[in-house]
Amino acid sequence: MSADPAAGTQKKKFGEGLGSFFLAVLAILAFRWLLFEPYVIPSGSMIPTLLVHDHILVNKLAYGVRWPFSKSWMMEFDGPKRGDIVVFRAVDNAGYFMIKRVVGVPGDKIEVDSGGFLKVNGEKVDTKQLMVTEDPASQKPWYPVTEQDIQGNYSNFDFYEENLLGVQHRVLLQKDIARFYDRATTVGENEYFCMGDNRDNSKDSRWWGPLPRQNLLGKAMFVWLSCDSTVPFLPFLCNPLELRWGRFGHVLH
Repeated sequence: MSADPAAGTQKKKFGEGLGSFFLAVLAILAFRWLLFEPYVIPSGSMIPTLLVHDHILVNKLAYGVRWPFSKSWMMEFDGPKRGDIVVFRAVDNAGYFMIKRVVGVPGDKIEVDSGGFLKVNGEKVDTKQLMVTEDPASQKPWYPVTEQDIQGNYSNFDFYEENLLGVQHRVLLQKDIARFYDRATTVGENEYFCMGDNRDNSKDSRWWGPLPRQNLLGKAMFVWLSCDSTVPFLPFLCNPLELRWGRFGHVLH
């Protein structure tokens, strides 16, 4: 009795389909490991530059190529520059990722004065106060963050435009608080000093010390999705009824 040719054809098609599926999975994993990876902003430490529930794309090729599932570099490029927004493994090895702005590179002396202003190598970084009101036009040309976005009233914060040696961005300082960080730190080799743009509401290098280069994952590039809230019981999904349309495609700097 001869074998059923249709059954053989079905098995062949099944094998080809399974092979194509695994190739597609491998391609996606390789894409995420080597090139780009999405990341969701979980906290307000980078307000007003990044908002809670911003979905960003991270360039994992910006500073080098890693061996898979390792902190070791296969190939290293130039390190982060002052002003880069970087994603990295937490310094305390707690197993989670963080995002901050690089304000100091190897050899820099970093200080923060009692007013919350940054000094690099003894020079205060240029800042200009921005008079933000409820009128969105008062925030031009920057993205107009709302009081919901900044998790408080405008009257509780001072907005500044900071020029970090050529990289212009906004920072947020809380009014009428005592600041206790008064020491100078010299950044070591293969280390970076990182801070959040929400300067008084960010746990960063002022607390856990400089960021080791080996903890770097990549450079934040742009916002591709953003929302005011997520779907109940599915905190990784944006609520389609509360999208921040104006942030789609927002380039980070």
